[in-house]
Amino acid sequence: MIQATTLNWPNLIEFGAGKIKTLKDHLENSKRAFILVDPPIKPMVESLLNEISRTGVEFKISTEVIPEPPINEIKKFFKPVNEFAPDTVVGIGGGSAMDMAKIIAVLFDGKQSVEDVIGIGNVSNRDVKLITSSTTSGTGSEVTPIAVLTDTDAKLKKGIVSPFLVPDVAIIDPELSMTLPAPITAATGMDAMTHCIEAYTNKHAHPIIDNLAIEGIRLIASSLERACNNGNDLEARTALALGSLYGGMCLGPVNTAAVHALAYPLGGEFKISHGVANSVLLPFVMQFNYISSAKKYANVAKACGVKDTGDVEQMASLAVKKVREISNSCKIPSSIKELGIPENAITEMAKAAMKVTRLLDNNPREITLSDAGEIYRNAYDGVIK
Repeated sequence: MIQATTLNWPNLIEFGAGKIKTLKDHLENSKRAFILVDPPIKPMVESLLNEISRTGVEFKISTEVIPEPPINEIKKFFKPVNEFAPDTVVGIGGGSAMDMAKIIAVLFDGKQSVEDVIGIGNVSNRDVKLITSSTTSGTGSEVTPIAVLTDTDAKLKKGIVSPFLVPDVAIIDPELSMTLPAPITAATGMDAMTHCIEAYTNKHAHPIIDNLAIEGIRLIASSLERACNNGNDLEARTALALGSLYGGMCLGPVNTAAVHALAYPLGGEFKISHGVANSVLLPFVMQFNYISSAKKYANVAKACGVKDTGDVEQMASLAVKKVREISNSCKIPSSIKELGIPENAITEMAKAAMKVTRLLDNNPREITLSDAGEIYRNAYDGVIK
């Protein structure tokens, strides 16, 4: 039996080169728009925003995007945005810009606090239109019901999951990613790869999502190195953006699993970027998981371009090595040690990761505290067994 599922995606998705220009159409019924823009992107959309302003829409534009935003920092936005009283909130940029826009859209009116809404299904409402535009092919936040914050006190990432965080309009214009530096292209691309692999091999996987995930893996595996080597390769950028979009569409219905759970302490305590943390941990979690669903991991290998040997177990093992190879080709570190994280941090990181039950519960193989420690130790040494 195919299990029931709910697909909650934006009402409208604009995808393709030049699509950022449609923002003007989606703001034509707005009177006051708060627009949060990643600083490097603002010059690229300045003329468009000037054009929109001539239509009578009043703007408040901010470039104060905080990477992997701490809870206390995002609270500072609520009062000034409430005083501006927008009817539309727009986030243009990477995952942090879009996540911040989502959180601002549901909380600026002060009816709920950040602490009230952490977890699943705790947001009570959203009264304004929400538009997101992705400029980094990775997080998939433009189409998800998820926003992630950093709890600096707990030294951990925390998620807010709610249908009210799903944007009304998502715009994915690969031209906006062409100035992205290679290291960020690599990290965000591997984040998208992780989304697709974790959704496809998830305990709660679904055939609808499987199709998106496996095609996302194929697109990212075939385009990431090209995009890193030549940022102006629009064909590679477009394939990467589409793979990332597919990965994002997987997150609401199925979500991620142990890679993300184990990555959260690396970001929360050691400020390792989310994509890099995922990329370093991904092959080691795959190595732990693949015995539980070898056929699916064998399909991951084939989607990554590995020639089919006909041996499912061997192909599953080759998936681990191929994903590591793709990451290495983009010059992402191969081990936790290379990230500057001390070996004596492993025990506490394992304890912190075990608190992320929202994601660990999705993993195809149960992970104990001891297992988490072993995965971290393998990742610290950086050796695929």
